[in-house]
Amino acid sequence: MNKSKRSSRRRLPPIRSGEIVDYRNIGLLRRFISEQGKILSRRVNKITSKQQRVLTVAIKRARALAPSPSTNSEN
Repeated sequence: MNKSKRSSRRRLPPIRSGEIVDYRNIGLLRRFISEQGKILSRRVNKITSKQQRVLTVAIKRARALAPSPSTNSEN
């Protein structure tokens, strides 16, 4: 196989330069969570270790601040 043909198949980066990793950016965080709700590894995500650390903190923060079902009590 030709080397230039292989290198031309570049994937888009998982986190684009304009995107902000924040606990409020649910659309971005969902891309890095499995169907079971687990955080995917950086090898699977293909992101740097620094990005993975920031992402992990944002996901954990979003989980902690999510509205719990007990607050919507119907009395």
